Amino acid sequence: MTPDRAVLLLRISYRKPEEEDEELQTDAERRRAEFSKGIGRQEEDGRAHAKRLGWTITKVIVEDDTSAYKRRKITLPDGSVGLRTVRPGFRHALDLLASGENDGLLADDLDRVARDPRDLEDLIDVVESRRPRIPVESVTGSLRLSNDADITMARIMCAVANKSSRDTARRVTRKHQQLAAEGKPGGGGFRGYGFTLDGREVIPDEAEVIVEIGDRILGEWSGWTDEERARIDSEVGESLNSIADALQRRGVPTATGAAWSGRSVGSIISKPAVAGLRAYKGEVIGPAVWGAIIPKERWELICLRLAMRAGTTDLTLQRWLTGVLRCQLCQHFLTGSHGNGGPRYWCDRKTGGCGKIAVKASFVEDEVERQVLDLLSRPTVLHRLQRLSTTEASDAARQELADDEEQLRELARMWARREIGFGEYTEARNIIDKRVKESRALVLASTPRVLRGLLAGDIKEGWQQLAPADRREVVLAIVPGYDVLPHDRSHGNKFNPARLVPIR
Repeated sequence: MTPDRAVLLLRISYRKPEEEDEELQTDAERRRAEFSKGIGRQEEDGRAHAKRLGWTITKVIVEDDTSAYKRRKITLPDGSVGLRTVRPGFRHALDLLASGENDGLLADDLDRVARDPRDLEDLIDVVESRRPRIPVESVTGSLRLSNDADITMARIMCAVANKSSRDTARRVTRKHQQLAAEGKPGGGGFRGYGFTLDGREVIPDEAEVIVEIGDRILGEWSGWTDEERARIDSEVGESLNSIADALQRRGVPTATGAAWSGRSVGSIISKPAVAGLRAYKGEVIGPAVWGAIIPKERWELICLRLAMRAGTTDLTLQRWLTGVLRCQLCQHFLTGSHGNGGPRYWCDRKTGGCGKIAVKASFVEDEVERQVLDLLSRPTVLHRLQRLSTTEASDAARQELADDEEQLRELARMWARREIGFGEYTEARNIIDKRVKESRALVLASTPRVLRGLLAGDIKEGWQQLAPADRREVVLAIVPGYDVLPHDRSHGNKFNPARLVPIR
């Protein structure tokens, strides 16, 4: 079978920057240049090979800075927690092949497709779910799955590639352990504020800002006016947000060029490096080879002051679209966080996301608010919601939804126990998913208490008075959520509302 709807899978995982290159480019520039060239080469070679084979490429999937080896803790379909590679692009390719939307897979090399044996086995399950088998090829010839001998060879080579990655990881870890023990900088990454790119020299102007931040936190800065000093509690010190605002007003540049925030101020002052200490994986190892910007004893007092403040942090939900916005790449829900540019929603890696979708909170909240208020201002909305919430069909939909969701969980458990293959799992899941979406659409149309109260008065005024959690409840009563698409750089840095696609 010659594929006429093949997928071309491209993947690159950035290498550590070479020491001799560090004076020429920033790490970000180097990464962008390397990614562009590497992916370009893979696509050029892949299309040329497809032409030789007589294949037609209709889908190109790019995995940007994605490791096929590193694993993270994620929640599995059966509810348990396990270590898995997080590769939304690869999983999307498997779904396309399993559904029949695409009929072949082409990549540069086996190690671009899989370095984890579990990923390879999932691909094999999909390939063998159809007769004849779904064609899989690589430019280098290292990956073919057309017969049992090819599959056995692929398994062996994947195991070898996995061993190579483990050896590299072990050597790199040991190297960084030694550098930390010797008090030397680790190299790579972005330049730390206050220090040169190689991490060995202090930048005087930035060091003065760091000292100022420490003094403000301890309530001892000499630069306040009498009026400002009167507002500062010496036992508490100045807040991080207030310090960030002051630095921003004065036009003090950050190391990355982003705006100052309370988070960035706290991150800079709490790093052991400013006290002349070397840390490894969050633990102070000993003295560093560079000089201290703030004496160790004073730095410890600053960190203690910040730790004391943490107990008074307001944990009330502020980012009300948490659980409403979903990453279009990996289907993981975005969570509210604080980045260098201020509050944002991010597909957080720590909770199993891919880390590749982020959007500024103020932009997306304003857009969702506009859409919600526009919808709720229409005369027919209240009547429709109330009617649907009281029908017998809605009650039946709730029961059917509960039954189908339990069936999905049982199906996932069967797949996890290898009682069914990936193809069987995918086919059954698609059928049940369709019923779930139909039932959920009817159930979510029911009018919650907070929405009834909002519609009973002035909608815009009532909306402004809602707590963040209530705003989220209103949104979810109208729409299951929004998929957030990746940022299209052709639009510049301006937020594009088209990135929000209602979940159907």
